[in-house]
Amino acid sequence: MARRTARPRQRASAAVPSHCPCGLPAAYEACCGRYHAGAEAAPSAEALMRSRYSAFVRGDVGYLLRTWHPRTRPERLELDPGMRWTGLEILGTADGSAFHATGTVEFRASYRGGALHERSRFERVAGAWVYVDGEFPEIPE
Repeated sequence: MARRTARPRQRASAAVPSHCPCGLPAAYEACCGRYHAGAEAAPSAEALMRSRYSAFVRGDVGYLLRTWHPRTRPERLELDPGMRWTGLEILGTADGSAFHATGTVEFRASYRGGALHERSRFERVAGAWVYVDGEFPEIPE
C-alpha cells in the first residue's frame, strides 16, 4: 500500500480574492485598492466616488483627505469605528468623465441601521478628480 503525503492546505482567502467594497465585481486590489495605494488616480467622478466609499469601509482617512477638494477639505477627519457600511448603489451620474471638469454622482450608501442618500459634486484639480461637497436630497414618500 502506497503512502500518501499530505498536501499543505491553502487558505480560502488566498485562493479567492475579496471583492471590492464599492460593489463592482473585481478584487479590491484591482479595483479601488490601486487608487488607495496611489498607483493611479480615479479616471472619473464615479470611480472616485466608489473609491471614497471603499475608503470609508476600510477606514482609510488619508485617502479621503487626499481626494477632498482643498477648498472644502476639513482639517482632520475622524471616522466612527462602530459604523458598518453594507453596500453602495449609484443612482445617477452627470458629466464626470475624462472630457469634463466637473461631475455629479448621486448614490445611496447603506449601513447597518440605515442609509445615506447624497448627491456629490466633484471637480478636477491638477488633472485629478476630487470630492467638493454634497447635498442630501429629500426622498419623496
